[in-house]
Amino acid sequence: MTGRWLSIVGLGEDGLEGLSPVARGLVDRAEVLVGGTRHLAMVPENGAVERMTWASPLRLTIEEILRRRGRRVVVLATGDPMWYGIGVTLARAVPPAEMLILPAASAFGLACARLGWPLAEVECLTLHGRPLALLNGVVAPGARLLLLSNDGTTPAEVARALTALGYGPSRLVALEHMGGAKERQVEATAEGWAAERVADLNTLAVECVAAGPEAFVRPRVPGLPDEAFIHDGQLTKREIRAATLAALAPLPGQRLWDVGAGCGSVAIEWLRCGRSLRAVAVEREARRAAMIAENAAALGVPQLEIVTGEAPAALADLPAPDAVFIGGGVTAPGLAERCWEVLPRGGRLVANAVTVEGEARLIALRAAIGGTLTRLAVSRAEPVGPFTGWRPLRPVTQLAAAKP
Repeated sequence: MTGRWLSIVGLGEDGLEGLSPVARGLVDRAEVLVGGTRHLAMVPENGAVERMTWASPLRLTIEEILRRRGRRVVVLATGDPMWYGIGVTLARAVPPAEMLILPAASAFGLACARLGWPLAEVECLTLHGRPLALLNGVVAPGARLLLLSNDGTTPAEVARALTALGYGPSRLVALEHMGGAKERQVEATAEGWAAERVADLNTLAVECVAAGPEAFVRPRVPGLPDEAFIHDGQLTKREIRAATLAALAPLPGQRLWDVGAGCGSVAIEWLRCGRSLRAVAVEREARRAAMIAENAAALGVPQLEIVTGEAPAALADLPAPDAVFIGGGVTAPGLAERCWEVLPRGGRLVANAVTVEGEARLIALRAAIGGTLTRLAVSRAEPVGPFTGWRPLRPVTQLAAAKP
């Protein structure tokens, strides 16, 4: 058999009855059926059909599916397989020309239909098998969130987290088994949530309401307040950080190396610019690496990869970057050259220096690779007795270069 040997069929709570004739025909003619226990139970047993359930780790089942290339393989999925579903994983392993994907209504679409929310204006996120800290990146006054729960305890965990962040009055609705006979809604405020467990198959809707001015508010625009980060003084200050992110110019799907990351502020703000962005923070001190992890979780980007080691040696096995920021150690022999070497065409290198030696290194580097040098000087107004005066921060010299 050639062509589309793999079909991914989305199922709703109504099971086979909700499938289109095309989708039902694919399931009926399958030689291999793959799915979770719940999905496979929806299909009557047929001794001639091989059945496979998902193994842990998932890649083991993916490998088994690939070994059956050429047979009629049907993967059963929940709702839309391409929205945080198994279709995303399979699409990385199987060419589109060999696959047919037939989605059912997504949990997000069904939830918006129940609540009367415009889906295009809702933040959709999955907490299934992922850290609850992701919530910190999307909470904001007036935001509407739809969250795919990990299990029946997720709504209670989210309620506690929202209350701790100062969003106790927020409206929460747990939508169970949407589209099926067991469909039910559980609703309360975050601070008033009493159900420790709901049905495992649930989607959680959140209307964020701040309790007051002390609520957690962190805009996604680069330049978070310095106090948003735990640090020991090794911090790219707010105004310099905003200019640095502008020079790094994050683009969808790109990866940053933050070398000499300190408390991780630049890598964290890079990730907050877009969900498809990736970043690696490289820091030689284990104590600071722990700070980076804490900051990343607190600001909603726990996916930040942290490498503890001395650059440039620590860079050896990292996936290639699209942009590099050198915030510390720019005078280290060979570091800047190594970072420039691994950048692709169009990749950006941004390096900051506060010492005379660091500035001299940037001047020499500019002569070798080009780019623009900028002196960034910031002063902040502070009390001077009964008056107010300007307190200058240490000037920063910045080199920004794009690889031709």
